[in-house]
Amino acid sequence: MFATAWFHFSLPDFEYAFLSILLEGMPFLLGGAILSGLLEEFLPQSLMTRLLPKNPRMALLASGLLGLIIPVCDCGIVPVVRRLMSKGLPVSCGITYMLSAPIMNPLVLLSTLAAFRGQGAIEMMFLRGGLGFTVAVLIGWAVSFVAPSSILRRELLATSSGEHDHSHSDSSASLVDRLQNAAGVATRDFLDVAVFFVIGACAASFFNTAIKQEMLLPLAASPVLSIASLMALASVLSVCSTTDAFIAATFTAFPMAAKLAFLVFGPMMDFKLIFLYSAAFSKRFIIVLAIGLFVIIGLLCWRLSALNLGL
Repeated sequence: MFATAWFHFSLPDFEYAFLSILLEGMPFLLGGAILSGLLEEFLPQSLMTRLLPKNPRMALLASGLLGLIIPVCDCGIVPVVRRLMSKGLPVSCGITYMLSAPIMNPLVLLSTLAAFRGQGAIEMMFLRGGLGFTVAVLIGWAVSFVAPSSILRRELLATSSGEHDHSHSDSSASLVDRLQNAAGVATRDFLDVAVFFVIGACAASFFNTAIKQEMLLPLAASPVLSIASLMALASVLSVCSTTDAFIAATFTAFPMAAKLAFLVFGPMMDFKLIFLYSAAFSKRFIIVLAIGLFVIIGLLCWRLSALNLGL
């Protein structure tokens, strides 16, 4: 054990935090990988482009709501969005869905309602969903002006351009064969992403247990610092979006705007997600995305607090 005024490292605490994130996130990651395999095998190649509105702006709006139909938490979103983009979903729409789905997930919205009971639960649920949707669409709109080659990893860029292997999508094969193909795709996607998830969980556990969170309490009195500090804490804790509202509700010393920032920023960008995103996107894009999300969410939450909406 090593400790200072602001740093306290305990191996048992680290192991407990690491296993907690691992056990909490792995089922969702596995579920995302299974959904990815089913999408690869059973989703027709052109269906995504046919279902989306032809108008690019309307397509972004539809993608932001896609999480209500294909609900995935932040732990399992990367393999799903990788597969959807390889099936023809535009990159801008894929990123919009990736950012919004962990928040627009009905289970996440209901958990927010339950966690903030007695603290303006209905308002927090709608604000979280509305702000998450707005930020995701704004980011997707910005991405629509950038070349996919500067966003996607090389192998994903090839598949999203239609160069992937179609041999595993033979609709004439038997159901058993197609399920076996789906299982093979799911296994590969799970192993690809699980490596980044374990690294991210390790980093998050270290910062979660080594840095004393009591240091954040003096920041609660300042609207700007409280919002920034809880967004930073959300990235460190790396809690699944299905349960993070129960943690945010305990920060009674912080204003509601800071809790809202915690609930929107965390599912879009935390330590484990930084590594998970590395399975699909370039490092430069991830850095720009992290900075952009921090600034946009922080400014919007600060503006909401300035409007005296009870935040």
